[in-house]
Amino acid sequence: MKTDDEWKRSLTPMQYAVLREGGTERAFSGEHWNRKDDGTYVCAGCGTELFTSADKFDAGCGWPSYTRAIVEGRIEELSDNSHGMERTEVRCAKCGGHLGHLFDDGPEPTGLRYCINSASIDFKKAPKP
Repeated sequence: MKTDDEWKRSLTPMQYAVLREGGTERAFSGEHWNRKDDGTYVCAGCGTELFTSADKFDAGCGWPSYTRAIVEGRIEELSDNSHGMERTEVRCAKCGGHLGHLFDDGPEPTGLRYCINSASIDFKKAPKP
């Protein structure tokens, strides 16, 4: 694990605010909310693969949304009762970075919506066939 100073040096100010302080970027402002490329989304803090473009969908909320994690166990779920709401916070299971929240209003096949801050993830484009 990195120290707080190491996190500050390795992340942008927005990435630090989201991943390490649990912040949220403004809707429709992140670089990945409208991305349509094929590839994999990884944790911006540690590089762990978290989501694929195959599971991404347009929820209309202004943040990247996914129906499931790439592999079970990569995402940690925690109860979040802040701001007068009952929500499920999602974090990277490897580095503990705050990613966003999980809701049960997504499309089939899971019915889930992982609502993720663009600042918490990086994109790895799929190689051309």
